[in-house]
Amino acid sequence: MFEVTKQEEHPAGRRGEARDGRPAPARPAVILNDSSGTGDKEQARQRLSEIFSESKVEARISLARSGDEIIELARRAVGDGCQPIIAGGGDGTINAVASVVAGTDRTLGVLPLGTLNHFAKDLHIPLDLDGAARVALEGREARVDVGEVEGRIFLNNSSLGLYPSIVRHREKQQERLGRGKWPAFLWATLAVLKRYPFLNVRLSTDDQRLIRRTPFVFIGNNEYQMESFDIGARSCIDAGHLSLYVAHRTGRLGLLRLAWRALFGGLRDAEDFDAICTTEVVIETRRPKRLRVATDGEVTVMTTPLHYRVRPGALRVLVPKEQ
Repeated sequence: MFEVTKQEEHPAGRRGEARDGRPAPARPAVILNDSSGTGDKEQARQRLSEIFSESKVEARISLARSGDEIIELARRAVGDGCQPIIAGGGDGTINAVASVVAGTDRTLGVLPLGTLNHFAKDLHIPLDLDGAARVALEGREARVDVGEVEGRIFLNNSSLGLYPSIVRHREKQQERLGRGKWPAFLWATLAVLKRYPFLNVRLSTDDQRLIRRTPFVFIGNNEYQMESFDIGARSCIDAGHLSLYVAHRTGRLGLLRLAWRALFGGLRDAEDFDAICTTEVVIETRRPKRLRVATDGEVTVMTTPLHYRVRPGALRVLVPKEQ
């Protein structure tokens, strides 16, 4: 599944040279997102401190309270020579730290402390804190791909249309009305489906040109399982391509039919659904237009045309030894 990088020692035990010439122990950096998931992050920090101490590894553990602070802590860790750099939180948190680590000689460790934890699941990293910490301490280094749109990376996927609109509406529900994440998501979904906006886009891949009127465009980092009850999973993250999925001229009932086919087979044969593997795609609108773009669940506004590409093997990440 992954390309394993040769190494004599696990990154958390790798040593550099101290000023007096003696080997200096590596110092991992752990960055925890205080607002991700539902667990007590202070309690998680204390447990991690115990786990690292038991392994005689001195780790720098930080608790971040904003996205900007996560990025700043990751940059500081790279500048200070920390190895590995371990991100604790949901997929958005992992993405933020990976955006700093990708393309460098640093290795990313993953502590899945969010709600869905898609990236950790696809890497087969344990979802409990102790198990994930053991992988960060004892796992093997692998290289995986990342997707990129207009300089912003994504580990899982990016999308236009319905989903980013739902996320933005959900955030407003949480901020203004104080609703929990899932009740807010339900209300946001109903509100967006009521309006059901369409996008008119031109999609240019390696060898195809498509013009579509669509409720959504989905771009995955490598190929997603789009049928059966394993929908949303990936069997590999190092094949060096993007997966492009587009529904076109599909109303609300048509969207329900696509969902039914996704669960019980036949989605790829649907006339109103495109599934394409490519290394890059350019998405254009009739004129330069500002669109909401979701990357690993985080929404930003970008101006079309949007250039998507895959960066093969750009991220070093720790995975279980048996992988």
